[in-house]
Amino acid sequence: MGLPPMLNALQGRFFILPAIAFLAGIIAHLGFAPYDQQWAVPVSLIALFALLHHHKVNSVGTAFGLGLAFGCGLFLAGLRWVHVSLDIFGGLPLIVTLILMLLLALYLALYPALACYLFIKYRQPQWPLFNVLLFTSAWLVTEYLRGIVLTGFPWLSLGYSQTTGLYSSAASVIGMLGLSAIICLLSTLAFYTIKRHLKSAVLLIIVAFGSFSLTSQHQLIEQDRSVNLALIQGNIEQSAKWDAKAMWPTITRYMDLSREHFDSDVIIWPEAAMPAVEGWVQDYLKLMDSAAAFNDSAIITGIIGRTSKKNIAPNLAAKPPSSINHDYFNAIMTVGNATDSRNIGGIYQPSHDNRYYKHQLLPIGEFVPLQSLLRPLAPLFNLPMSSFARGDWAQNNLTARGFKFSPAICYEIAFGDLVRANMKSDTDFLLTISNDAWFGESIGPHQHMQIAQMRAVELGRPLIRVTNTGVTAIVDQYGKIVNKLPQFKEAVLRANVKTVTGETFFYRHGQTPFVILFGCLLGICMLAGHRQNRLTQKLATINDGYSLTKD
Repeated sequence: MGLPPMLNALQGRFFILPAIAFLAGIIAHLGFAPYDQQWAVPVSLIALFALLHHHKVNSVGTAFGLGLAFGCGLFLAGLRWVHVSLDIFGGLPLIVTLILMLLLALYLALYPALACYLFIKYRQPQWPLFNVLLFTSAWLVTEYLRGIVLTGFPWLSLGYSQTTGLYSSAASVIGMLGLSAIICLLSTLAFYTIKRHLKSAVLLIIVAFGSFSLTSQHQLIEQDRSVNLALIQGNIEQSAKWDAKAMWPTITRYMDLSREHFDSDVIIWPEAAMPAVEGWVQDYLKLMDSAAAFNDSAIITGIIGRTSKKNIAPNLAAKPPSSINHDYFNAIMTVGNATDSRNIGGIYQPSHDNRYYKHQLLPIGEFVPLQSLLRPLAPLFNLPMSSFARGDWAQNNLTARGFKFSPAICYEIAFGDLVRANMKSDTDFLLTISNDAWFGESIGPHQHMQIAQMRAVELGRPLIRVTNTGVTAIVDQYGKIVNKLPQFKEAVLRANVKTVTGETFFYRHGQTPFVILFGCLLGICMLAGHRQNRLTQKLATINDGYSLTKD
């Protein structure tokens, strides 16, 4: 075999198709914030589905490679903001951060690769609608697994690209994962429609128009009751966030920004706005409590909580406060007036329960797996406040001036089941506080905001988002941003937000029935595909035997 034919073979088999899949993945990330090109994800998925039907894609290994290439394109482009935190705050050389980014993308790309593997293994060329269901269920199940395996990383799930799109209201019934299913169905049916398959064309129209009308938002009722909010964006640089010398200047800045807004019902500070362990600043918290209560207001702030561990041996418990005998939590707490009647006495006590401890911790940033091995390796594994304990899965709402806030801290807002578990039927608002200064002027904070908007749609409640550097915003119960502050600016957002009653279908039932449905559908498709493949092989063997006998 000469060199030119060999090059042509390599180019055709190992370069062109994966390159197209990789490019399709890059295009797909344009469907997410801040670009919001909602056509990008369906078009990219059609391209991937077309590649899986290419005549050279006749093995599960090739299909797996195409899915891996697509995923790498999506996650390298869409998660490039991770490099900012690794490079600037992780203390690692550039080459190391690039390798870590590649490893992260490769890991996340395993899930679309698995979906493509399952599709090729069990597809039936003569059954287009079977293939539609097989691909959709495989993608949905693997996307769900990506959100739970190894603590989960559900970022850039396809459904988020439709947060404010034509089908966004459907999330009130089927959630974000359901929007991913709609995208998969529309994309695969569109491919077969282009191939002139009549039944696919009919189903494409049914799914397109049926999904558009799918909603339970009519069950939501806006009330006359409203809360007067002041959202404080301090714009503290990340380099100073955990500097001991900057602790009091940071707290003072937030209090100075709040002082002239005590006429509001509730003042909200972002994640770790008080960058101190609660025990260090108890006297100041009592002053904040008294000042807010005197003005018939309340302050909700992020802080570092600390509790004593139980069943500690006396010789250890006698030591000074440390992680040996105390648990530390990324926390939110309320001080001031918790009720709708005036109470100048305040509520703050070191053990008061008007607080929330973060449950879904960020790997490396808030806890280090295998820390005895990893911490000595690099500054990345010794970031400030990277040894937090985990709060309970479901906790009480925060109360402030008689209003109930269902909290989520930073990364938690990406976990729909967790946010739903902490919302109650009488919750007035969803609240998420964050510190996205880690990600600088990248696309990360915008994607984070988009994810928060999806939770508002799913659960049918206005959402309040307060961050250190932005995006600080107010989102209505339909997922639309109604007011926000510019990024990287010290500012206060004042707004009156009305309460909403009623329950969405998603709040009542969650995504579990949906996951079970598509899990069962995938199992049925795999079983049917396996049996059909065995039958096809038997028929091929019989035909081969017949041909040999005849010859």
